[in-house]
Formats: sequence, structure tokens, C-alpha cells
Amino acid sequence: MNLFHAILLGIVEGITEFLPVSSTGHLNLVEKLLGYQIDSAGMTAFTAIIQVGAIIAAIIYFRKDIVAIIAAWFRGLGNAQARTDPNYRMGWAVILGSIPVAVVGLLFKNAIETTLRSMWVVAGALIAWSIVMAIADRMDNLHRSIEDVTWKDGLIIGLFQALSPLFPGISRSGATISAGMFRGLDRVSATRLSFFLGIPALVAAGGLEAVSQASAVSSTVGWTATIVGTVVSLVVAYASIAWLLRFVSKNSFTGFIVYRVVLAALIIVLLVTGTVTA
Repeated sequence: MNLFHAILLGIVEGITEFLPVSSTGHLNLVEKLLGYQIDSAGMTAFTAIIQVGAIIAAIIYFRKDIVAIIAAWFRGLGNAQARTDPNYRMGWAVILGSIPVAVVGLLFKNAIETTLRSMWVVAGALIAWSIVMAIADRMDNLHRSIEDVTWKDGLIIGLFQALSPLFPGISRSGATISAGMFRGLDRVSATRLSFFLGIPALVAAGGLEAVSQASAVSSTVGWTATIVGTVVSLVVAYASIAWLLRFVSKNSFTGFIVYRVVLAALIIVLLVTGTVTA
């Protein structure tokens, strides 16, 4: 992979990772248009690894929150009074919410990296989950804040998150934000929780691919391109996080929903006309 392609894909990843529009779907489409085989071991690993750059951006952006959550969780393990701290409950929410996606990722790893990477799957999931997002976005009980999150919220939202690797067009952030709103969280709180749940899931996925597919990356994409793409995604994702939190504080997700449907229609046209293959 040349460095221009690596930079382009890093930008795509950085912009789309935390927006509810499916970063994997965007990466797969752009990779297809650039002429890459998206279900090859090297490209699958590249796609997962550059996501780590976006996650590092989230860790940097929310570093104070993350430290507070970890500290509160450890304090709560041995102190009953400390368990009243919302950050203690958030710690359990993130831990329990990360389990479903880990189980699904390990059990269906082969299908996720091959069959389910079809562009038809991406297009169908984009449309189907847009309906779910529209329903969640129009609920009238979005009054709970991030301080109200419980372990039950984390587990339920984590189950929704586990759908995203199976159907890439759903979008991990789209799944978790929708689930958060179904649980009554306001848009900003649902979005913040989506960030926290994404950190362990995507770091683990990217780390696993980096270790298990190191030789495939070396012989196909190349580590220089992979590192460049990861760094670019980190920088772009940091700006994307700041923008998204400001946006959802004043707006609904309607714009994203419309965009998802338009993107799905574009993918279908490209598939039907033979411009890209599934």
C-alpha cells in the first residue's frame, strides 16, 4: 500500500469511527474503490489495526474520566461507601458491556473476516439499523444522565455492541448509542458511554490482529503504511470526537440517519452496475 492510500484510509477511519455511520463500511467501500481485496488477511488486519489510532484518541480525550472510573472501581471493590460513586458503577458497566462483543468476536472471527464483509451485508445493515436509530432518536424519555448508568445498562448496551462485528453496516457506535437511548440516556450521555465501551473492544480487536496477522501485514499492506494510517486516524479522530459531542448536545441524529440511507443506496448502485464487487 502506498502512503497516499494509507493517509486516505486513516482519514476515513478517524472521521467515521465514532460517528454512527459505520467506519468498517466506509473503509471497505474505499478499499474496494482503491482496488484492494477487503477480505484478505492483510487488509482485514490493516482495517482493525488503524482503528486503534482512533481509540488512542478517545483515551487521550477522556483520560481524566478514564482515570476516575478506574480509581473509583478499585476503591469500590473494598469499600461499600465507595460503591455509591457513579464512576464505580460505570466501571462495571464497561467491564460487563465488553464481554458480549469479545465472545462474538472470538466465536465468529472467521465469518466476520470473510463472508460478513460483503458489501451487500454493509448496505443492508446500513438501511436496517437506520430504522432502529430513527426509533431510538425519537423516544421522549431521554432524561437519564451519565451518572445514572448501571451495570445493567452496560450489559444490555454491550449486547447491542456485539451485533456490530457481525453486521459491519450497523456501526458499533450506532448500535451502542441507539441502545443507550432505548435505556433512556440522553444523547450526550449515550454517546459518551459509547466511547467508553468502544475502548476495550477495539483495542483488543486491533491488538489481536497486530499479533496474529503480523506476517500477513508485512507481506501485503506493509507496516509503514499501517503505522501511518494509524497515526492519521488518531489525529483526525480526536477532532471528530470533539465535534460529535458538541453536535449531539444540540442536535438529533436525523442527519446521520439520512446519510446512512444515502450511503447504502450508493453502495447498491455501485454493486448493481458492477463498479465494485461484493
